[in-house]
Amino acid sequence: MAKSSKPVSFSQVVMTQLVLPSHTNALGSVFGGTIMSWIDIAAAIAAQRHSNKDVVTASIDRINFVAPVYKGWVVNLKASVNYTSRTSMEVGVRVDAEDPKTGETFHTATAYTTFVALGANGKPIEVPGLELNTEDDKRRYNEGKARREQRLKEKRQD
Repeated sequence: MAKSSKPVSFSQVVMTQLVLPSHTNALGSVFGGTIMSWIDIAAAIAAQRHSNKDVVTASIDRINFVAPVYKGWVVNLKASVNYTSRTSMEVGVRVDAEDPKTGETFHTATAYTTFVALGANGKPIEVPGLELNTEDDKRRYNEGKARREQRLKEKRQD
């Protein structure tokens, strides 16, 4: 039986957060762990939408913090399923911040996460493939595939 597939656009997530005082450190910038938590949530929603299953975080490969985010700013997270394997999905998350006083936006972080879909028995279950409808979809898929191959290579070396 052929594996079903869904377009990348089907599961994309845009999530917005306001940076409150409880999110910040002594410098008035947001804790990295807070941004990491928001990344995990946005990515999980995208993975759930794609798989229509419960999902768990298998890994967060890399988070690159590019610029600080300050109290009172708005944080926009965009999550997209980049690549699917049999039971896992790579979800990329881009984090941009907006200074509401100036309207300026800043790229602040990027992350690549891997989620595994779970069946009713709590075991990994097959996920739909991806329909690659744009050149960007194809580029992100190929880059995600290369990252997966690198992760598996590193795992074998452990």
